[in-house]
Amino acid sequence: MKKVNDEIVSSATLGKARITPQKVRLVLDMVRGKQVDMALQVLRNSPKKAARMVEKLLRSAIANAEEQAQVDLDNLWVSEAWANMAKASRVMLYRARGKADILRKRNSCITIKLGERA
Repeated sequence: MKKVNDEIVSSATLGKARITPQKVRLVLDMVRGKQVDMALQVLRNSPKKAARMVEKLLRSAIANAEEQAQVDLDNLWVSEAWANMAKASRVMLYRARGKADILRKRNSCITIKLGERA
């Protein structure tokens, strides 16, 4: 994907989403670099759980752009989107013969940045 010189207009971050970053990155790859309207259509038609979270976050970023920058929605694009690992919660699983395993429930931190193209 080629880098386009966008001006970052707004961003939105979801701090501790209860889904693994790998699953979220699959959805973010579908919308990165697309126009906002097209990205919303892609997310609405996706059956993945992460698509609901990313759609809600994208709507928040659009609302931030309208409120703060007063930009035209036709010129808004998803310029950057990523998901990083947040702190994982740990659950103890008791096993046979007095042993125990630790189950790591992974969380993710999702960020979307919108840019404006002329």
